[in-house]
Amino acid sequence: MRSKIQRGISLYSFQEEMFLGQMSVEDVIAFSASIGARAVEILPEQNMPTFPNISDAQIAQWHEMLARHGAHFSCYDMFLDTKRHKDRLLTDDEQVESIQRDLRLCHRLGIRNMRILIFVRPDILERCVPLAEQLDVHMGVEVHAPWYLDHAWIQRTIEVADRLKTRHLGILPDMGIFMKHYPPVMRARYERQGARPEVTQFIVDSHEQKIMCEYTIYEVAVKMQGNKAEVAMAESLRHNPYANPRRIGDFAPYFRHIQAKFYEMTEDCRDPSLDYEAVIPELVKAGWEGTLSSEYEGNRWIQDVQPVDSREQVRRQHVMFERLIAQAEQAQPAGAQ
Repeated sequence: MRSKIQRGISLYSFQEEMFLGQMSVEDVIAFSASIGARAVEILPEQNMPTFPNISDAQIAQWHEMLARHGAHFSCYDMFLDTKRHKDRLLTDDEQVESIQRDLRLCHRLGIRNMRILIFVRPDILERCVPLAEQLDVHMGVEVHAPWYLDHAWIQRTIEVADRLKTRHLGILPDMGIFMKHYPPVMRARYERQGARPEVTQFIVDSHEQKIMCEYTIYEVAVKMQGNKAEVAMAESLRHNPYANPRRIGDFAPYFRHIQAKFYEMTEDCRDPSLDYEAVIPELVKAGWEGTLSSEYEGNRWIQDVQPVDSREQVRRQHVMFERLIAQAEQAQPAGAQ
């Protein structure tokens, strides 16, 4: 069976090099296309200096740049600045207006997938569905740790989509929800900040056994009298869950795009933390059609001790994607769809 999964990148993966002026947006797109990752996820607030005022000429320049490298847009990452005013939060009407503004720009850019921040209320999104349907833009609520696919908050959005019988509201999984092992780069950073190896090992072991994080935090903070770095590492367990990859197929009809988060790739192109080995076969088995979009977030864990090389990290992830997709395709029975 030949999978229809596409490979791409989020411009967010290269935040380190772009912030330091070591890479331009075009450098990122050229590199990504060179490794076969031609689908580009954009963060307009970060990548378009004049946002939200984007001219037709600017949009044309973006498409000319993408065309030069055989690339295309895959997803628009929206943000909702509810604290825009010092004395109050945005009203419901203002939130709807902000999301509709993003939907229109997403459409003008020729993008059909829009990442919705996890905290946006389902009733707010329901009011945006008519415009999303008119513009043919899928609003995917980001399923970001510590939330997970079966979480009640996520279920509320799915219930709205089902009630409205719409294909323009759903979810967008962030692969951080599939953290099977605690990331070595995170542990190393906490140890550089003063965490004792015996305490970090206890935390890693607790995560490996999937012990409820609050128990581990109590053990470290109270019984072990943990220092600041040790308590912070224990508290990080709240945001590092391990969802069941076998549930992917049940939710596949509700998403078109995946933020393929990762913190590090080993030299042999394997992810030591996130369970892609289980997730990708489930995607292929479900016949999912969409984009795996690299989202490298390891820079912040190593930038205090070594130069960040986002290109090499992203390259390794795509070598892994190619391998796992090919293996999953071969494992499918003949004639499978």
